[in-house]
Amino acid sequence: MNRRQGIAIALVVISTLLAVGCGSTPARGPYTTQGSQARDVVKAEDHYQAALAALAATPADDKSAEALLREALGYDLYHGAAHNNLGVLLLKQDRLYDAAEEFEWARKLLTGHPEPRVNLAIALERGGKHNEALDAARAALEVRPGNLAAIKTIAVIQIREAQINETTRGHLDAIVTRSNDPVWRAWAERQRLKLDAEGAAGR
Repeated sequence: MNRRQGIAIALVVISTLLAVGCGSTPARGPYTTQGSQARDVVKAEDHYQAALAALAATPADDKSAEALLREALGYDLYHGAAHNNLGVLLLKQDRLYDAAEEFEWARKLLTGHPEPRVNLAIALERGGKHNEALDAARAALEVRPGNLAAIKTIAVIQIREAQINETTRGHLDAIVTRSNDPVWRAWAERQRLKLDAEGAAGR
């Protein structure tokens, strides 16, 4: 697994947008540092790759991966992919504040990537900040037009929060035609039928 493949390990699924939690920051700041305080991009990348290997293990070793990502960031605070993947691990623990902070770092460092923005949208939505979540997901579409993860996230929030507008139907159509996941396609098809029924009732 290369660095680009490891940028985002989150899957945007409907169930991830439900729970609400809070987080805390470990002692000595959020990252551990091995050796010198000076920036060492080589050691940071070595630790990042080791974290990816821990995540790819069967079963995944999230605890070791988190420690390795923190060590990577101790060597290089500007490793955007490490911030993003650490955020995903924190999101899995419902540490929403900490996860959002990591996604903000990743968003600023990985300027051309939609993944941190989609992940930030998920964290914000789970924290009840629906409008901010929509803004983050729309920002993902700005940097990567047509990004399916962003489209899914926007569609879920629009429907759950009754913020349906002229874009909703198009997002559902994109999910039906482009998603390889039958669960997502079935969900989008049901929502399209509801919109059609509501539209017919309103005429």
